Formats: sequence, C-alpha cells, structure tokens
Amino acid sequence: MLQATALKILKAGQNVFLTGSAGAGKTYLLNQYIAYLREHGITVAVTASTGIAATHIGGQTIHSWCGLGIKDFITQQDLEKIAKRKPVRDRLQKVQVLVIDEISMLSKDNLAGVNQILQYFKQSNAAFGGIQVIFCGDFFQLPPVSKERRPSFERLAFMSPAWVEAQLQICYLTEQFRAGDSDLINVLNEIRSGDFSDSSQDLLWEKLEQSAEHPPDSSIIKLYTHNADVDSVNAEALKALEADKEFFYATTTGDKTLVETLRKSVLAPDDLVLKVGANVMFVKNNYEAGYMNGTLGTVTGFSKDGWPLVTTFEDEQIEAKPAEWSVVNEFNQPVASYAQVPLRLAWAITVHKSQGMTLDAAAMDLSRTFEPGQGYVALSRVKSWSGLKLLGCNQNALLVDPLVLKADARFQELSDEGEVAFGKIPDDQLNIIFDQFVFRTGGTSDPMQMEFNRQKAAQPIVVNKASKVSTYDQTKVLIKAGKNLTEIATARELSEGTIITHIEKIIKEDPQLDCSALRPDESLITIVYTTVEKLKQNAIEADYDSDGRLKLGLIHRELSGELSYDTLKLILLFI
Repeated sequence: MLQATALKILKAGQNVFLTGSAGAGKTYLLNQYIAYLREHGITVAVTASTGIAATHIGGQTIHSWCGLGIKDFITQQDLEKIAKRKPVRDRLQKVQVLVIDEISMLSKDNLAGVNQILQYFKQSNAAFGGIQVIFCGDFFQLPPVSKERRPSFERLAFMSPAWVEAQLQICYLTEQFRAGDSDLINVLNEIRSGDFSDSSQDLLWEKLEQSAEHPPDSSIIKLYTHNADVDSVNAEALKALEADKEFFYATTTGDKTLVETLRKSVLAPDDLVLKVGANVMFVKNNYEAGYMNGTLGTVTGFSKDGWPLVTTFEDEQIEAKPAEWSVVNEFNQPVASYAQVPLRLAWAITVHKSQGMTLDAAAMDLSRTFEPGQGYVALSRVKSWSGLKLLGCNQNALLVDPLVLKADARFQELSDEGEVAFGKIPDDQLNIIFDQFVFRTGGTSDPMQMEFNRQKAAQPIVVNKASKVSTYDQTKVLIKAGKNLTEIATARELSEGTIITHIEKIIKEDPQLDCSALRPDESLITIVYTTVEKLKQNAIEADYDSDGRLKLGLIHRELSGELSYDTLKLILLFI
C-alpha cells in the first residue's frame, strides 16, 4: 500500500494496523497523521509499548498513559483506583485517537487491558471505548518480554480478542525509502520471507570477514543478545577512561521479597560506577527532568551535590539525581522501594533495547541469538549496509517466528483488499468522510483555527506565569492544606523525590511556611543530626558543596545506605 492511500484511510477514522518492513516510512506517516489531528484540534494520545520507542515519537508508554502499569490483568478494583487519579482519568475521558507504536512488544494481555480501561472510562462496550486506535509496528521485530517461556499465540497482540474486536484495516506499506542500499533491503526482505538465499548468506559472511580484518572503532555502539556480553564491553570501556571513578549505591526499603522483585525489574545496577566520558542510558521516565527510559548521553561532569551531569545526544544537559522505584499497596502507600541514580553504561546495549532506534553504524554480535526476530531487529537498526559491522552470526539470527510469517502473509492480503476497496471511493465522498470524522471527534475545520493550531504546534511551549499556577505553587497549596509527603505526591502524580525538590525550593523562598505535616519521625532526625555533627568534626573542604552543606553522598555512606537519598534530603530540611 502507498503512504498516500494509508493516510486517507487514517483520515477516514478507521482503526488501523500500520505495518511494513524497515525503511517503509511507518514513523514518517504516523507523524504526518498526528500533525493532521493536532491541526484539526483532535485529542490524540501518542504512546508506545516501551520507553525507548516512546522517546522516538515524542510520547509516553501506553502502560503509563492509561494507568495499566506493570499489571497483566485489570480488575474492577484496578479500574476504580485509576479513576481516583485525576490526570489519568481526564486524559482517558478526553482522548479521541490512540496511537500505540512498536505494537509487537505489547503483549496480548496488555492489549486486552488497554481495551478494558478505555471501555470503562468511555462508558462504551465498543472496542477501545469507540475511539480510533492506530497500532504501528512490525511483528518481525521482537515479541513481548515474558517472565515465563510462553508460545507465540499466548503473547502476540494480534492473538488478542481486542485486536479482532477493533476490526482493524491493515495498511501494509510497500514503498522503500532506503533507496540505493539494495544489499541491506534484500537481506532484510529475505529474512522476512523465511527463504534466505545463498547469495545473501555470502554477503553476511563477507561482513564477518571484513570485521575480523578491520575491527570496528571503539566509538561505534555495539549490540549483543545477552546482558553478560553488554556488561563485559561496558566494563572494559569504562576501565579505559583515565578519569576518576565515582560510585553510586542503590538503597532499598520495605518487604524483602518485593525488594527483590524490584531489583530484578529495575535496569539501574545496585553498584553504579561512572567516570567523565562514560556513555550512559537513562532507565526511568522523568518528563519534568527531561529524560525518558532509553535516553542516551555522555557523562560530562558531576554537580556540586556529586550527581552525574549527562549531556544527551540531543545536546541537552541533565543532572541525574537519584530516582525511586516502588511497590504500593491498595492504599497507594509504598511497601517496598529501590533508589538509585537512573543510569546504566551504554557503550553496548542489548538487541532488545535497540528496538526502535535508527543508527548510522553499529557493531553487532549475533553468534548467540536465541529468539526469532533478534537477528532481523539488529540488522534493521542500521541505515545502510556500509554502517553494518558484523562480529558474529548464527543460523538462529536468520529465523522468524512461523506464526508471524503466516500472519504477515495474511496482513498483506488484507492490505491489498482494503486498498482496492478504498480506491473505489470517489474523492468528493472521501472529503465528506474526512469532515464527518473531524466533527465526530470534536475537531475543527475552520481555516483560522487550524492555522492557529499549526503555529501553536510549531512553537516551543512557554508557560504564562501570570495565568498558570507553577508546579511549585501547586505543591505549596497542598503543603498549606496540611498534606503529608505521600498525599502530595499522589495528588500531583509525581514521585516523592520530585516533591522533596519542590519543598526544598519552597522553604528557601518562604522559611515561615508551616511544614509540620512533612516533618519526618523525630528519631530519624536525631540519627541524621548526630551523624552530620560527627562528620563535621573531621570534614575537609571537599566534603562540602558550594552552599556550605555536607555532601549528601557522604552522609548516605556514613549511614550505610539505611536511609534513601530522598529521605535524607527531607530530614536535612528540618535540621
């Protein structure tokens, strides 16, 4: 299907599965349609199955957007809890179009959960509450990550009843925009077909020989199928840097079993070692701080408080302060937490983490490929055949899931049928259908309003402080109301660490503000006060920050990590 035809089908308001091989322009078309919706004032949610994929389309994870979180199944109690979170409730009620990118990595169960949530908040039994849904991706890419080994039909999104209920029009893009790179296109297409030729295999072996004779430059990112290989490469690269090491240690609180669950799911290591010049990746979402899970950058220094300063590949500088992951009970109270600087080394990354990335060059070792689709994903990350450095390859790297192969053939048939049927609709009738969808979704076709929307979308966001309450003032209102830390964080839909940063600024500006509801337990205050006084006796100039305070990391180490950084920051405000 041509992009122009697919765009018309999207404008007609049909539910769509937008797919095609690497280089077919799926993301480009998706961005075109998102711009069209925003121009017409239609509320669209732009999401993806993973944090890294979300960074590429300027959205957020579908799990975060709809309140699904880490759950596989949604209960009535879960729906009622989501309803109490005003920001989530509001966006679910207002949304008219939902985009989910990298659909291959969203599980069958998760898709059913999204469907259930939207039906509840839209008060409609129609698929996904009756809104337009657009699934974008390619099932030849990696499948959903599963804790247990499960067959494809139990994991893949297109096997979900919700997929069938949505009555998706398949838009299988066939144009190829990697012009002039026939070798890469042919290799990828043959993997997709399940019929890999001798000539393509020869091309891969030539790449292996070239890489053996001319090892890739150390600056080129490396892709591996296993975490152990990634960790080894990153450790060697860190060792090669001449800068001093800086150590950051994770702290945990709460139920030991739940803490272990957190430790296994969090990508930040227990013991993080960094140096200036280290390549790193953020492993948590923090929109206010300017990063998401998957944001890449380089450590360029350390702040006055000792935290890493990361310059992203988009040339933005971010102070990587400790973040907290937690498990909460039915009352939204934390019962286990894991705190650490949200970074990991990133000279090398796993193939799973590379999905959705487009790289000028990459060196990849596929000699230990163990899952269908891994080889295809890795090879399709590079823009050109010349940018590919192959360090190893096995036969598994050329395999694809038989169920996906069968489904893909059917997707192509349905796309062709839809293209023929849609092509029979006259243009004047199509324009009426387009206008009807805009009207039905509460959008506008007024030229002046559309021009205003276009200009608004093209301009950077500027907060009008005279008409909008700042994020700090919103927190201050809750402090004045006598809310405690957990209540404020829940009401603001922010982490407790972010709220503590607000409190610190607010107290500096208004020292007389009554913050008694935020005051930590007196025994903890006494412990920290005693520790600070003890440290001061032998402290040297380097132990103080630019504001003349003992560095937080020093206190944290003296207490053997028994109190989290956020808890320490809060306690120090009351000493």
